[in-house]
Amino acid sequence: MAQRPVTLDPAGADVHGEAARLRDLGPATLVQLPDGPQAWAISRHSLLKELLTDPRVSKDARQHWPAWQRGEYHESWLATWVGVNNMFTAYGSDHRRLRKLIAPAFTARRTDAMLPSVERITATLLDELAETPPGSVVDLREGFTHRLPMQVICELFGIPEGDTRAELARLSEIIMTSMDPEEAGAAFVDVQALLKGLAALKREEPAADLTSVLVAARDEEGHRMSEQELIDTLLLVLVAGHETTVNLIGNAVHALLTHPEQLALVRAGEVSWNDVIEETLRWAPSVANLPLRFAVEDIPIPDGPTIRKGDAILPSFAATGRDPEQHGDTASRYDAQRAQAEHLSFGHGVHRCLGAPLARMEAATALPALFDRFPDMELAIPPSSLEPAGGFIVGGLKSLPMRLTKG
Repeated sequence: MAQRPVTLDPAGADVHGEAARLRDLGPATLVQLPDGPQAWAISRHSLLKELLTDPRVSKDARQHWPAWQRGEYHESWLATWVGVNNMFTAYGSDHRRLRKLIAPAFTARRTDAMLPSVERITATLLDELAETPPGSVVDLREGFTHRLPMQVICELFGIPEGDTRAELARLSEIIMTSMDPEEAGAAFVDVQALLKGLAALKREEPAADLTSVLVAARDEEGHRMSEQELIDTLLLVLVAGHETTVNLIGNAVHALLTHPEQLALVRAGEVSWNDVIEETLRWAPSVANLPLRFAVEDIPIPDGPTIRKGDAILPSFAATGRDPEQHGDTASRYDAQRAQAEHLSFGHGVHRCLGAPLARMEAATALPALFDRFPDMELAIPPSSLEPAGGFIVGGLKSLPMRLTKG
Protein backbone atom coordinates (compact mmCIF):
# COMPACT_ATOMS: atom_id res chain seq x y z
CA MET A 1 0.00 0.00 0.00
CA ALA A 2 2.53 2.60 -1.14
CA GLN A 3 -0.13 4.99 -2.49
CA ARG A 4 -0.97 7.94 -0.22
CA PRO A 5 -4.45 7.30 1.19
CA VAL A 6 -7.44 9.62 0.93
CA THR A 7 -8.87 10.33 4.37
CA LEU A 8 -12.62 9.69 4.52
CA ASP A 9 -14.76 12.20 6.39
CA PRO A 10 -15.93 10.50 9.60
CA ALA A 11 -18.99 12.79 9.72
CA GLY A 12 -20.12 11.87 6.21
CA ALA A 13 -20.96 15.52 5.51
CA ASP A 14 -20.80 15.07 1.71
CA VAL A 15 -20.95 11.38 0.93
CA HIS A 16 -21.66 11.82 -2.79
CA GLY A 17 -19.08 14.56 -3.28
CA GLU A 18 -16.50 12.32 -1.65
CA ALA A 19 -17.64 9.39 -3.82
CA ALA A 20 -17.19 11.50 -6.97
CA ARG A 21 -13.65 12.37 -5.93
CA LEU A 22 -12.86 8.68 -5.42
CA ARG A 23 -14.20 7.86 -8.89
CA ASP A 24 -11.95 10.53 -10.37
CA LEU A 25 -8.92 8.87 -8.77
CA GLY A 26 -9.50 5.50 -10.42
CA PRO A 27 -11.36 2.21 -9.97
CA ALA A 28 -9.66 1.33 -6.67
CA THR A 29 -8.36 4.08 -4.39
CA LEU A 30 -6.52 3.73 -1.11
CA VAL A 31 -8.50 5.39 1.68
CA GLN A 32 -7.98 5.95 5.38
CA LEU A 33 -10.99 4.88 7.43
CA PRO A 34 -11.93 7.01 10.46
CA ASP A 35 -9.83 5.83 13.42
CA GLY A 36 -9.25 2.64 11.50
CA PRO A 37 -7.18 0.93 8.84
CA GLN A 38 -6.43 1.77 5.26
CA ALA A 39 -8.58 0.05 2.63
CA TRP A 40 -9.09 0.00 -1.12
CA ALA A 41 -12.32 1.85 -1.95
CA ILE A 42 -13.96 0.38 -5.06
CA SER A 43 -15.74 3.08 -7.05
CA ARG A 44 -16.48 1.42 -10.42
CA HIS A 45 -19.73 -0.50 -10.87
CA SER A 46 -18.24 -3.18 -13.13
CA LEU A 47 -15.24 -3.77 -10.87
CA LEU A 48 -17.29 -3.95 -7.69
CA LYS A 49 -19.78 -6.33 -9.30
CA GLU A 50 -16.88 -8.58 -10.28
CA LEU A 51 -15.22 -8.45 -6.86
CA LEU A 52 -18.46 -9.21 -5.02
CA THR A 53 -18.49 -12.64 -6.69
CA ASP A 54 -14.72 -13.22 -6.66
CA PRO A 55 -13.62 -16.11 -4.40
CA ARG A 56 -10.39 -14.18 -3.81
CA VAL A 57 -12.44 -11.71 -1.75
CA SER A 58 -13.56 -12.66 1.76
CA LYS A 59 -15.62 -11.04 4.52
CA ASP A 60 -14.02 -13.14 7.28
CA ALA A 61 -11.52 -11.03 9.21
CA ARG A 62 -10.60 -13.98 11.41
CA GLN A 63 -9.32 -15.94 8.41
CA HIS A 64 -8.15 -13.28 5.99
CA TRP A 65 -7.26 -9.99 7.68
CA PRO A 66 -3.79 -10.04 9.26
CA ALA A 67 -4.44 -6.82 11.21
CA TRP A 68 -7.43 -8.41 12.94
CA GLN A 69 -5.46 -11.60 13.58
CA ARG A 70 -2.81 -9.47 15.30
CA GLY A 71 -5.46 -8.11 17.64
CA GLU A 72 -5.78 -4.71 16.01
CA TYR A 73 -9.12 -2.81 15.90
CA HIS A 74 -10.86 -5.21 18.32
CA GLU A 75 -11.77 -2.26 20.54
CA SER A 76 -12.75 0.07 17.71
CA TRP A 77 -16.11 0.81 16.09
CA LEU A 78 -15.09 -1.70 13.40
CA ALA A 79 -15.64 -4.58 15.82
CA THR A 80 -19.40 -4.32 15.32
CA TRP A 81 -18.87 -4.76 11.57
CA VAL A 82 -16.10 -7.35 11.23
CA GLY A 83 -16.00 -8.97 14.68
CA VAL A 84 -19.45 -10.57 14.64
CA ASN A 85 -20.09 -14.23 13.80
CA ASN A 86 -22.90 -14.40 11.28
CA MET A 87 -23.69 -14.71 7.60
CA PHE A 88 -22.46 -11.14 7.00
CA THR A 89 -18.86 -11.97 7.97
CA ALA A 90 -18.71 -15.63 6.93
CA TYR A 91 -16.73 -17.04 4.01
CA GLY A 92 -17.04 -20.16 1.90
CA SER A 93 -18.67 -23.17 3.54
CA ASP A 94 -19.45 -21.25 6.75
CA HIS A 95 -21.39 -18.69 4.73
CA ARG A 96 -23.30 -21.39 2.86
CA ARG A 97 -24.17 -23.11 6.15
CA LEU A 98 -25.49 -19.96 7.81
CA ARG A 99 -27.32 -18.66 4.75
CA LYS A 100 -29.08 -22.01 4.36
CA LEU A 101 -30.30 -21.81 7.97
CA ILE A 102 -31.66 -18.27 7.72
CA ALA A 103 -33.04 -18.43 4.16
CA PRO A 104 -36.34 -20.12 5.23
CA ALA A 105 -37.20 -16.97 7.18
CA PHE A 106 -37.08 -14.90 3.97
CA THR A 107 -38.95 -16.97 1.43
CA ALA A 108 -41.33 -15.22 -0.96
CA ARG A 109 -44.21 -16.79 0.94
CA ARG A 110 -43.07 -15.36 4.27
CA THR A 111 -42.45 -11.94 2.71
CA ASP A 112 -45.91 -11.92 1.11
CA ALA A 113 -47.40 -12.90 4.45
CA MET A 114 -45.97 -9.71 5.97
CA LEU A 115 -47.90 -7.45 3.54
CA PRO A 116 -51.08 -7.11 5.66
CA SER A 117 -48.96 -6.10 8.66
CA VAL A 118 -47.03 -3.55 6.61
CA GLU A 119 -50.29 -2.09 5.26
CA ARG A 120 -51.81 -1.95 8.76
CA ILE A 121 -48.76 -0.28 10.30
CA THR A 122 -48.56 2.20 7.41
CA ALA A 123 -52.23 3.17 7.77
CA THR A 124 -51.91 3.61 11.55
CA LEU A 125 -48.86 5.85 11.26
CA LEU A 126 -50.47 7.96 8.54
CA ASP A 127 -53.58 8.37 10.71
CA GLU A 128 -51.35 9.69 13.49
CA LEU A 129 -49.62 12.09 11.11
CA ALA A 130 -53.00 13.34 9.88
CA GLU A 131 -53.62 14.73 13.36
CA THR A 132 -50.82 17.26 12.81
CA PRO A 133 -52.31 20.79 12.74
CA PRO A 134 -52.43 22.23 9.20
CA GLY A 135 -49.28 24.11 8.26
CA SER A 136 -47.22 22.90 11.20
CA VAL A 137 -43.87 21.18 10.81
CA VAL A 138 -43.37 17.49 11.52
CA ASP A 139 -40.25 15.34 11.24
CA LEU A 140 -41.36 12.70 8.76
CA ARG A 141 -38.35 10.55 9.58
CA GLU A 142 -39.24 10.39 13.26
CA GLY A 143 -42.96 10.02 12.66
CA PHE A 144 -43.03 7.68 9.68
CA THR A 145 -39.94 6.58 7.73
CA HIS A 146 -38.15 5.42 10.91
CA ARG A 147 -41.13 4.00 12.78
CA LEU A 148 -42.55 1.89 9.95
CA PRO A 149 -39.52 -0.37 9.32
CA MET A 150 -38.87 -0.67 13.06
CA GLN A 151 -42.39 -1.86 13.74
CA VAL A 152 -42.20 -4.26 10.80
CA ILE A 153 -38.89 -5.77 11.91
CA CYS A 154 -40.14 -6.10 15.50
CA GLU A 155 -43.23 -7.96 14.30
CA LEU A 156 -40.98 -10.14 12.18
CA PHE A 157 -38.85 -10.87 15.26
CA GLY A 158 -41.90 -11.42 17.46
CA ILE A 159 -41.04 -8.55 19.79
CA PRO A 160 -44.09 -7.24 21.68
CA GLU A 161 -44.85 -3.54 21.71
CA GLY A 162 -43.15 -1.62 24.47
CA ASP A 163 -39.85 -0.13 25.55
CA THR A 164 -37.77 -2.91 23.94
CA ARG A 165 -38.73 -1.75 20.44
CA ALA A 166 -37.65 1.82 21.10
CA GLU A 167 -34.39 0.66 22.67
CA LEU A 168 -33.58 -1.62 19.72
CA ALA A 169 -34.21 1.29 17.33
CA ARG A 170 -31.87 3.52 19.32
CA LEU A 171 -29.10 0.94 19.53
CA SER A 172 -29.25 -0.07 15.87
CA GLU A 173 -28.91 3.57 14.82
CA ILE A 174 -25.80 3.99 17.00
CA ILE A 175 -24.25 0.86 15.50
CA MET A 176 -24.87 2.14 11.97
CA THR A 177 -23.59 5.68 12.46
CA SER A 178 -21.21 5.96 15.42
CA MET A 179 -17.44 6.08 14.94
CA ASP A 180 -16.90 6.47 18.72
CA PRO A 181 -15.47 3.18 20.06
CA GLU A 182 -16.98 3.55 23.53
CA GLU A 183 -20.45 4.47 22.25
CA ALA A 184 -20.44 1.78 19.55
CA GLY A 185 -19.05 -0.81 21.95
CA ALA A 186 -21.64 -0.06 24.63
CA ALA A 187 -24.45 -0.23 22.06
CA PHE A 188 -23.14 -3.57 20.83
CA VAL A 189 -23.10 -5.03 24.34
CA ASP A 190 -26.59 -3.71 25.11
CA VAL A 191 -28.18 -4.92 21.89
CA GLN A 192 -26.65 -8.38 22.30
CA ALA A 193 -28.09 -8.59 25.81
CA LEU A 194 -31.56 -7.71 24.49
CA LEU A 195 -31.30 -10.29 21.71
CA LYS A 196 -30.09 -13.00 24.10
CA GLY A 197 -33.15 -12.33 26.22
CA LEU A 198 -35.36 -12.54 23.14
CA ALA A 199 -33.82 -15.87 22.09
CA ALA A 200 -34.36 -17.26 25.60
CA LEU A 201 -38.01 -16.14 25.52
CA LYS A 202 -38.62 -17.82 22.17
CA ARG A 203 -37.11 -21.05 23.47
CA GLU A 204 -39.71 -21.05 26.21
CA GLU A 205 -42.55 -19.69 24.10
CA PRO A 206 -41.93 -20.38 20.39
CA ALA A 207 -44.19 -18.67 17.87
CA ALA A 208 -44.50 -18.11 14.12
CA ASP A 209 -41.75 -15.47 13.96
CA LEU A 210 -38.22 -15.16 12.67
CA THR A 211 -36.60 -15.49 16.08
CA SER A 212 -38.37 -18.79 16.71
CA VAL A 213 -37.34 -20.05 13.26
CA LEU A 214 -33.69 -19.28 13.95
CA VAL A 215 -33.80 -20.68 17.48
CA ALA A 216 -35.25 -23.89 16.04
CA ALA A 217 -32.53 -24.00 13.39
CA ARG A 218 -29.95 -23.60 16.14
CA ASP A 219 -31.47 -26.19 18.49
CA GLU A 220 -33.03 -28.79 16.25
CA GLU A 221 -30.57 -29.26 13.39
CA GLY A 222 -27.61 -30.81 15.11
CA HIS A 223 -26.41 -27.51 16.57
CA ARG A 224 -25.31 -26.33 13.13
CA MET A 225 -25.41 -22.75 14.39
CA SER A 226 -23.58 -21.72 17.55
CA GLU A 227 -25.36 -19.62 20.15
CA GLN A 228 -23.15 -16.65 19.29
CA GLU A 229 -23.92 -17.09 15.59
CA LEU A 230 -27.62 -17.07 16.46
CA ILE A 231 -27.39 -13.80 18.40
CA ASP A 232 -25.18 -12.16 15.78
CA THR A 233 -27.58 -13.28 13.04
CA LEU A 234 -30.47 -11.64 14.86
CA LEU A 235 -28.33 -8.50 15.10
CA LEU A 236 -27.61 -8.63 11.36
CA VAL A 237 -31.30 -8.87 10.47
CA LEU A 238 -32.19 -6.10 12.92
CA VAL A 239 -29.66 -3.59 11.61
CA ALA A 240 -29.80 -4.54 7.93
CA GLY A 241 -33.57 -4.88 7.90
CA HIS A 242 -34.36 -1.70 9.78
CA GLU A 243 -31.86 1.07 9.08
CA THR A 244 -31.55 0.39 5.37
CA THR A 245 -35.32 0.52 4.83
CA VAL A 246 -35.57 3.72 6.86
CA ASN A 247 -33.17 5.37 4.44
CA LEU A 248 -34.72 3.86 1.32
CA ILE A 249 -38.12 5.37 2.13
CA GLY A 250 -36.69 8.66 3.35
CA ASN A 251 -34.38 9.05 0.37
CA ALA A 252 -37.25 8.37 -2.04
CA VAL A 253 -39.40 11.05 -0.39
CA HIS A 254 -36.51 13.50 -0.52
CA ALA A 255 -35.74 12.67 -4.16
CA LEU A 256 -39.32 13.16 -5.33
CA LEU A 257 -39.87 16.40 -3.45
CA THR A 258 -36.64 17.87 -4.79
CA HIS A 259 -37.39 16.62 -8.32
CA PRO A 260 -41.02 17.65 -8.81
CA GLU A 261 -40.93 16.70 -12.49
CA GLN A 262 -40.28 13.10 -11.41
CA LEU A 263 -43.16 13.18 -8.92
CA ALA A 264 -45.40 14.51 -11.71
CA LEU A 265 -44.46 11.50 -13.86
CA VAL A 266 -45.40 9.17 -11.01
CA ARG A 267 -48.75 10.87 -10.53
CA ALA A 268 -49.40 10.74 -14.26
CA GLY A 269 -48.77 6.99 -14.26
CA GLU A 270 -45.75 7.30 -16.55
CA VAL A 271 -43.38 6.07 -13.83
CA SER A 272 -44.14 3.24 -11.40
CA TRP A 273 -43.34 3.20 -7.71
CA ASN A 274 -41.01 0.28 -8.41
CA ASP A 275 -39.12 2.55 -10.82
CA VAL A 276 -38.85 5.15 -8.05
CA ILE A 277 -37.53 2.57 -5.61
CA GLU A 278 -34.86 1.22 -7.95
CA GLU A 279 -33.69 4.68 -9.02
CA THR A 280 -33.53 5.76 -5.38
CA LEU A 281 -31.44 2.71 -4.51
CA ARG A 282 -29.05 3.60 -7.33
CA TRP A 283 -28.91 7.36 -6.83
CA ALA A 284 -28.95 7.42 -3.02
CA PRO A 285 -28.15 3.95 -1.65
CA SER A 286 -29.10 3.38 1.99
CA VAL A 287 -25.56 2.18 2.70
CA ALA A 288 -22.94 4.42 1.12
CA ASN A 289 -19.85 2.42 2.12
CA LEU A 290 -19.84 -1.04 3.67
CA PRO A 291 -16.89 -2.23 5.78
CA LEU A 292 -15.10 -4.53 5.01
CA ARG A 293 -13.87 -7.27 2.70
CA PHE A 294 -10.36 -8.76 2.49
CA ALA A 295 -8.12 -10.04 -0.28
CA VAL A 296 -7.50 -13.78 0.07
CA GLU A 297 -4.65 -13.48 -2.44
CA ASP A 298 -3.15 -10.77 -4.64
CA ILE A 299 -5.76 -9.25 -6.99
CA PRO A 300 -4.42 -7.19 -9.92
CA ILE A 301 -6.92 -4.47 -10.91
CA PRO A 302 -7.07 -3.63 -14.65
CA ASP A 303 -5.96 0.00 -15.11
CA GLY A 304 -5.40 0.16 -11.37
CA PRO A 305 -3.29 -1.11 -8.49
CA THR A 306 -2.73 -4.64 -7.26
CA ILE A 307 -4.69 -5.30 -4.09
CA ARG A 308 -2.32 -7.39 -2.01
CA LYS A 309 -3.22 -10.47 -0.01
CA GLY A 310 -4.60 -9.39 3.38
CA ASP A 311 -5.50 -5.86 2.25
CA ALA A 312 -8.88 -4.49 3.32
CA ILE A 313 -11.46 -3.60 0.66
CA LEU A 314 -14.28 -1.05 1.02
CA PRO A 315 -17.22 -1.34 -1.39
CA SER A 316 -18.45 2.20 -2.11
CA PHE A 317 -22.06 1.88 -3.22
CA ALA A 318 -22.42 5.67 -3.27
CA ALA A 319 -19.64 5.83 -5.84
CA THR A 320 -20.71 2.89 -8.00
CA GLY A 321 -24.35 3.99 -8.04
CA ARG A 322 -23.43 7.17 -9.90
CA ASP A 323 -20.66 5.69 -12.02
CA PRO A 324 -20.77 7.32 -15.51
CA GLU A 325 -19.17 4.24 -17.03
CA GLN A 326 -22.31 2.32 -16.05
CA HIS A 327 -25.00 5.01 -16.23
CA GLY A 328 -23.67 7.50 -18.76
CA ASP A 329 -23.37 11.26 -18.59
CA THR A 330 -26.61 11.53 -16.58
CA ALA A 331 -25.37 9.24 -13.79
CA SER A 332 -25.60 11.99 -11.18
CA ARG A 333 -29.17 12.90 -12.18
CA TYR A 334 -32.23 11.40 -10.49
CA ASP A 335 -34.29 9.90 -13.31
CA ALA A 336 -36.91 7.26 -12.54
CA GLN A 337 -37.37 6.68 -16.29
CA ARG A 338 -33.75 5.59 -16.63
CA ALA A 339 -33.45 2.66 -19.04
CA GLN A 340 -30.43 1.15 -17.28
CA ALA A 341 -30.96 1.39 -13.52
CA GLU A 342 -28.93 -1.64 -12.43
CA HIS A 343 -27.36 -1.07 -9.03
CA LEU A 344 -25.50 -3.01 -6.35
CA SER A 345 -27.17 -1.44 -3.33
CA PHE A 346 -28.47 -4.78 -2.04
CA GLY A 347 -25.16 -6.46 -2.81
CA HIS A 348 -24.46 -9.06 -5.46
CA GLY A 349 -23.59 -12.73 -5.52
CA VAL A 350 -23.58 -14.97 -2.47
CA HIS A 351 -23.83 -12.05 -0.05
CA ARG A 352 -26.82 -10.46 -1.79
CA CYS A 353 -29.26 -9.21 0.87
CA LEU A 354 -31.89 -11.83 1.73
CA GLY A 355 -34.21 -9.12 3.03
CA ALA A 356 -34.24 -7.08 -0.20
CA PRO A 357 -37.77 -8.22 -1.21
CA LEU A 358 -39.12 -7.20 2.19
CA ALA A 359 -37.47 -3.77 2.00
CA ARG A 360 -38.86 -3.22 -1.49
CA MET A 361 -42.32 -4.31 -0.37
CA GLU A 362 -42.26 -1.88 2.59
CA ALA A 363 -41.24 0.99 0.33
CA ALA A 364 -43.79 0.04 -2.34
CA THR A 365 -46.50 0.12 0.33
CA ALA A 366 -45.38 3.21 2.23
CA LEU A 367 -44.60 5.62 -0.60
CA PRO A 368 -47.89 5.62 -2.55
CA ALA A 369 -49.88 5.63 0.69
CA LEU A 370 -47.92 8.63 1.98
CA PHE A 371 -48.17 10.70 -1.20
CA ASP A 372 -51.86 9.84 -1.65
CA ARG A 373 -52.65 10.86 1.92
CA PHE A 374 -50.67 14.11 1.78
CA PRO A 375 -50.59 15.30 -1.87
CA ASP A 376 -49.52 18.81 -0.82
CA MET A 377 -46.62 17.61 1.31
CA GLU A 378 -43.51 19.78 1.06
CA LEU A 379 -40.15 20.23 2.73
CA ALA A 380 -40.25 22.77 5.54
CA ILE A 381 -36.63 23.87 5.04
CA PRO A 382 -34.43 24.35 1.96
CA PRO A 383 -32.98 21.05 0.69
CA SER A 384 -29.49 22.42 1.26
CA SER A 385 -30.25 22.67 4.99
CA LEU A 386 -31.05 18.96 5.40
CA GLU A 387 -28.43 17.18 7.50
CA PRO A 388 -26.91 13.80 6.59
CA ALA A 389 -27.56 10.92 8.96
CA GLY A 390 -23.94 10.94 10.10
CA GLY A 391 -20.91 8.75 9.49
CA PHE A 392 -19.50 7.56 6.19
CA ILE A 393 -21.44 4.27 6.18
CA VAL A 394 -25.06 5.39 6.10
CA GLY A 395 -26.57 7.15 3.10
CA GLY A 396 -29.56 8.97 4.53
CA LEU A 397 -30.85 12.07 6.29
CA LYS A 398 -30.92 12.86 10.00
CA SER A 399 -34.39 14.36 9.76
CA LEU A 400 -37.09 15.26 7.22
CA PRO A 401 -38.88 18.42 8.42
CA MET A 402 -42.12 18.58 6.45
CA ARG A 403 -45.37 20.45 6.14
CA LEU A 404 -47.89 17.73 5.34
CA THR A 405 -50.73 20.14 4.56
CA LYS A 406 -50.89 23.84 3.88
CA GLY A 407 -51.82 26.13 6.76
